[in-house]
Amino acid sequence: MTARPPSGQHPSDEGPGHPPAATTGPAVPGVPPTFLPGHTGPRPRPERRAERPAPEDAPGRAPSPREDAASAESAGVRPAPHRESPDSAAATADQQEAADRGRPGREARVSYGAAPVPRAPRADQARHDESDGAAEPSRVAGRPVAGGGGQADEAYDEHGVRPAPALGDEERRRLLTGAHHAPHDLLGAHPVRGGVLFRCLRPYARSVTVAAAGLRARLRAEGDGLFSGVLPLREIPEYRLLVTYEDAELELHDPYRFLPTLGELDLHLIGEGRHEELWRALGAHPMTHQGVSGTRFTVWAPNALGVRLTGDFTYWDGTALPMRSLGGSGVWELFLPGVGEGALYKFEITRPDGGRSLRADPMARRTECPPATASVVHASHHRWGDEAWLARREGGRVHELPFSVYEVHLPSWRPGLTYRQLAEQLPAYVKDLGFTHVELMPVAEHPFGGSWGYQVTGFYAPTARLGTPDDFKYLVDALHQAGIGVLVDWVPAHFPKDAWALAEFDGRPLYEPADPLRAAHPDWGTLEFDYGRTEVRNFLVANAVYWCEEFHIDGLRVDAVASMLYLDYSREPGQWTPNAHGGRENLDAVAFLQEMNATVYRRCPGVITIAEESTAWDGVTRATHHVGPSGFGGLGFGLKWNMGWMHDSLAYLAHEPVYRAYHHHEMTFSMVYAYSENYVLPISHDEVVHGKRALVSKMPGDWWQQRANHRAYLGFMWAHPGKQLLFMGQEFAQGAEWSEAHGPDWWLLDPSYSAEPDHRGVRDLVRDLNRVYAATPALWRRDTDPEGFSWIEGDAREDNVFAFLRFDADGSPLLAISNFSPVVRQDYRIGTPEAVPVWREVLNTDDGRYGGGGVANAEPLKAEPTGWHGRPASILPVLPPLATIWLRPA
Repeated sequence: MTARPPSGQHPSDEGPGHPPAATTGPAVPGVPPTFLPGHTGPRPRPERRAERPAPEDAPGRAPSPREDAASAESAGVRPAPHRESPDSAAATADQQEAADRGRPGREARVSYGAAPVPRAPRADQARHDESDGAAEPSRVAGRPVAGGGGQADEAYDEHGVRPAPALGDEERRRLLTGAHHAPHDLLGAHPVRGGVLFRCLRPYARSVTVAAAGLRARLRAEGDGLFSGVLPLREIPEYRLLVTYEDAELELHDPYRFLPTLGELDLHLIGEGRHEELWRALGAHPMTHQGVSGTRFTVWAPNALGVRLTGDFTYWDGTALPMRSLGGSGVWELFLPGVGEGALYKFEITRPDGGRSLRADPMARRTECPPATASVVHASHHRWGDEAWLARREGGRVHELPFSVYEVHLPSWRPGLTYRQLAEQLPAYVKDLGFTHVELMPVAEHPFGGSWGYQVTGFYAPTARLGTPDDFKYLVDALHQAGIGVLVDWVPAHFPKDAWALAEFDGRPLYEPADPLRAAHPDWGTLEFDYGRTEVRNFLVANAVYWCEEFHIDGLRVDAVASMLYLDYSREPGQWTPNAHGGRENLDAVAFLQEMNATVYRRCPGVITIAEESTAWDGVTRATHHVGPSGFGGLGFGLKWNMGWMHDSLAYLAHEPVYRAYHHHEMTFSMVYAYSENYVLPISHDEVVHGKRALVSKMPGDWWQQRANHRAYLGFMWAHPGKQLLFMGQEFAQGAEWSEAHGPDWWLLDPSYSAEPDHRGVRDLVRDLNRVYAATPALWRRDTDPEGFSWIEGDAREDNVFAFLRFDADGSPLLAISNFSPVVRQDYRIGTPEAVPVWREVLNTDDGRYGGGGVANAEPLKAEPTGWHGRPASILPVLPPLATIWLRPA
């Protein structure tokens, strides 16, 4: 595919990665830009017919772009013979191919680019051939139809049409400038005294004819692309419009003859901020309405003076398609016949100051591939095959089940793979390693790849970089059928300032607070959401439900919760305003998070929500109706990332072993608060980028010691209370930081690489950690119960040794011992419960298979009746250097 010529492009969308679209170039001769429902691609230019002179007094004759290019330019539109969105020229051929991949229904759309149909006969000719009883104009020009109101003979022209009352200057101006709130009142068909008034807006058309059973009558031109007339009919017929251009004639339904497609209940729920299925009401939806196939377009823009629809079906000229405002809801609506799946579109918003901007649909369920920014009409055709998974999920309790997470950045895990290609590799890889879940870094559409997905513009659309929404469903389905849960990072904390997206969407702050100090996020150059506005909160709550219900997502990890909770987050005194009680808590954000969690848990049984919250906020994982000491109900999350454990433990491991005695508390402090929340222990992407170094590279010592520390730490982490999360690449001890440009260093696992056994050994350890973990309920059944954990040795700072017990619900124990010193400790006495006479080693991170030294407890360890560490019995295991061992009753 080659880049399309610049003609026909709308003004460029500014934002990261979006070069300005060209706005110059000669007008393309031929059919001018107009409403072409169902247009599927570059319109083939019909063969030139023999020139026929147009009557000098032909009504509706307007200058064509060929005759008057200047007038076309003055209309602000340059037609282009391509269907891409205006900014598609900036995308590479590969990117556009990715955007078009698997686009369903595209070929099925009706094409109006065929050779022109013969000129329609006059009404007095058509009546002899098509009359089936419908009222029609008199065959004698000027003769009134019975009951038609007795109009004077000279009022009717040769087509049986009399002039329509002229629009007032103000109504006409508002209609033509896109600032009219009720275009259906002016356009379409309306009963009037003496007949039915027809009026349509078709810029660049030479003529427009109303066609119905027994009726064909040409409307009169009013100028500026308006055509109208009054026909002596008793009622409005089922009619179509025949629109004639310079060298083509199109037959189409009139969009302005249809009733609204949204009902009062939808509008009421939107106004109340309680529409939990908002995506079914707003956005673009292919449908059949009043017996006609097309697409319903709706958008919330309460401050707009007017909204017009534009897209590839109009050659990006929205003049002909103004939308109507539905009462005081702030919702604008238009049903467009003939337009279906795959069509590109945007909304042209007329701001309160009279200016205009082109905006992508906030509710779009599919988008173009960045850097292009148009929205895409979409309907899903995926058939799910994960019923068994969903049934198991609904009956499970996540807190009492194995939960080991592999964090993935999909675009870089295997660069170049699509969603469907990933479905062939990712489930098998994750299942082989024994992880129970994958966590996908944000998959919602985002313009800047370097944001890793955390600056979202398309909250309801999976990124088109890897395929279609149905392709993403295919990936989720494949993971579920492999027995793997799917978590997705969700970003309701902020959004970027791109001028084509949410920022000042309708000309005023809408999704963001009106106060600039509240709106601007100080750290990321983005805008925060206005959680106090009911419609905005509804937009986000429904979005959370959308991912869980439409894509069968098993959990949402909510990003940057701390930045939402505090009004003074990253702000200095004087840069924030206290809440109504004089505090720094963002009460609106608290209410939003509580509503989101309550709604998701009510509607989606078995789904888990996880908070990335880095402060000591009380009750992050407490139920929303349980009020804590701070006076707030819980936020209602199921799990919370334990950022404190992560920072403390990594700081301890970064020290040389000789200095670790002075930082011993950094490994034990987490148990002081381990049961205050329900925790996940995260080694995430944030810890292996931006100079922080990869996990193995954080460790001191030579390469052997680094790997040994790495393995010992993973063994300690898997045994510690809480669920586990590990970012991709760390499972095989990648030494380099992660980069979204090339992903994990898979070449380290190439058998031809001399150090491949070192990396393969760490990956084999992770596989065994997950295998033993899943088979040992003591490691997960009582993660949130203090009775499931007991220290044996937490004070051996000089030895760098930690030992603790984990218990199943029936009391079955697992003993974990970590030696973070580089020396072998022979016969290191450890106290044990009296009820266990013999212990056996079930996992040793120093095993030679993992790249370790092979120091192990090969024989069962018999308990001696020697009390130690406050226990009635004890054992004498050998502790390998820089290693963790797990022991279970023999």
